Amino acid sequence: MESSGNNSPKEIREELRRQILAVTPADFEEVALRVFRYQAEYNPTYRAYLSHLNIKNDRLERLAEVPHLPIQFFKHHTIRTGQPPRPAVKFESSGTTGITTSAHTLYDASLYQFLSQRIFEQQYGPLDRFHILALLPSYLERNNSSLVYMVQHFIGKTESNSSDFYLHDIEKLTNQLQKLSDNEEAETQKKRKTLVLGVTFALLDWAESDEDLSFLQDIPDLVIMETGGMKGRRREMLREEVHDILKQKLNVPAIHSEYGMTELLSQAYSPGEGLFRPGTTMRVLLRDPNDPLDVRAYGQFEGTGGINVVDLANLDTCSFVETQDLGRFGPEAETFYVMGRFDNSDVRGCSLMVL
Repeated sequence: MESSGNNSPKEIREELRRQILAVTPADFEEVALRVFRYQAEYNPTYRAYLSHLNIKNDRLERLAEVPHLPIQFFKHHTIRTGQPPRPAVKFESSGTTGITTSAHTLYDASLYQFLSQRIFEQQYGPLDRFHILALLPSYLERNNSSLVYMVQHFIGKTESNSSDFYLHDIEKLTNQLQKLSDNEEAETQKKRKTLVLGVTFALLDWAESDEDLSFLQDIPDLVIMETGGMKGRRREMLREEVHDILKQKLNVPAIHSEYGMTELLSQAYSPGEGLFRPGTTMRVLLRDPNDPLDVRAYGQFEGTGGINVVDLANLDTCSFVETQDLGRFGPEAETFYVMGRFDNSDVRGCSLMVL
């Protein structure tokens, strides 16, 4: 790092943490390159990966030149940079029987909670102006879901007695929303928005149930947000198809979306039409589907490419992740669409996985 001098890894980390908390779009690339040099030196797995690619860390001057660690490494290696704080929780991805799941250790819970809350509030407003009703059955059935961890934090910040998790009880969810629709609360309470956050298959099950949901159109500022994924419960569907069904059945003009994963600690949100806006600590690049090292920044790639994510919140693991998602850049700076996934992404593997 340019300014590290004889600083210890712990001192470098603390300085980077301060810079990440204050990062702006204007200095994102500069901070990201500093994080890269820190992780390239003090992350054994990432350092070995760069060595096999014959990458000289001090010669990289642009973010698009930084190699991204294939996401499969989170399945087979402990990804850690330096000597971070004591682990707070170990997140694991969902997976079918026989499939190795990804693991991502959270070392700095306060940083994650602060950044995830700030990302949400920058796009949607203060959490204490929300009721959050979470329909996340497949995630709640596990005790190590990063999504549940984040939503649990959000629910606490709402300070609303109506905020809660729902497992499979869609009748209870409907009844709670009916109460919110009929509620004659104080004027300050009426100004709250209502967020129903659900995994896609559960929202479809709810929308296509026998519940009478016509009253939903009477709830002011109702936000329906899907987190993606059928988790093997339904056939895979295009996002547009899912959103059309949900909009019609739930009487809402738009379906919002959250883009996140076990391997990332930052999120992106879409207010509709599948156009995602990343948080201040996150940036998406696109790579040529046939050349993973040909990476382009926003405005340099017009087609569909593999999504690479720069996530500064991953300070203690790896901030440069090559996902198995396909995407396109959107019409506004740094926005993007998620088009799908690479075929057989779970079994494609990586020739460097033996590192």
